[in-house]
Amino acid sequence: MAFLPANTSSLDRVAYLVGYPIAHSKSPSLHHAIYSAVGKRWGQCLCETTDLESFLAYLKKDPKCMGSGVTMPFKVAVIPHLDELTNEGKTIGAVNTIFFKPAADGSRIYCGTNTDCLGIRDAFLNNVEGSPYRGKPGLVVGGGGTCRAAIYTLQNFFGCSPVYIVNRDPGEVEAVLQECGARGGGDDLVYVSTTEQADKVPCPRAVVSAVPDFPPVTKNEKTAREILAILLRSGDKGALLEMCYHPSPDTEISRLATDFGWQVIPGIEAMIGQGLAQAHLWTGINIDEGLRNVARAAVLAKRDDFCAPLDLSA
Repeated sequence: MAFLPANTSSLDRVAYLVGYPIAHSKSPSLHHAIYSAVGKRWGQCLCETTDLESFLAYLKKDPKCMGSGVTMPFKVAVIPHLDELTNEGKTIGAVNTIFFKPAADGSRIYCGTNTDCLGIRDAFLNNVEGSPYRGKPGLVVGGGGTCRAAIYTLQNFFGCSPVYIVNRDPGEVEAVLQECGARGGGDDLVYVSTTEQADKVPCPRAVVSAVPDFPPVTKNEKTAREILAILLRSGDKGALLEMCYHPSPDTEISRLATDFGWQVIPGIEAMIGQGLAQAHLWTGINIDEGLRNVARAAVLAKRDDFCAPLDLSA
């Protein structure tokens, strides 16, 4: 059975975004704006599904397809289905982008990479003067796929040392520590699990919050929030990237950071950066500040109604 979005006939080339739930995603708006700005009838369509294998089968049959974004819950599950991984994909252990390379026989090589780390990097570089992080502690709040990308960014692009992890679930943190350690990036990670420990460690300068916006309810949630507050209120203030921007960038953590004098970078900046990196991989177009501004304006305007979701359950 062929799975085609109703409106791809108006597009010469198309990328997808697969995941669930993703109806709120601004990614199609971003890509539509980028390609329109360079005069192309290209776009991105949502594929909101829990059936990854059916989506991949469709992807491989679509001659218009130039690649796909991958979001939760598939960032790890998609890896065994790919032919190659970039260094970022291997080291982070999560993939948010599928792109194609030509094989000698003319077929496609399906490659996986992670542009989340590039989006996180660019969010700091485009909003903070200088690069005041090398040799300074970094901090990641969370334990999922975005947490892994954030750790990679703080270690490899900014030279943060050490990198603290704060999270409500010790099991998630242990998984992150084991995976990063297996890939050679675990020596400088520190799980800050108690308020007493938080009082003793040097304060971070770059923070990435990669958790949903929620009021802490359980004991572990309250402890994690107390630890974060201790780390934010001590020492010199830096910049905090709040990755949560849906339904609102005004989160409890962003307000906490603002109250303690931190510069808060909205997560939409990381979303734009990773999307621009995807567009370059898929099309080869050069990304400049003009295109960045076009993408930002489109996302902020919420122009996300041009492309209907692709339903693989039909």
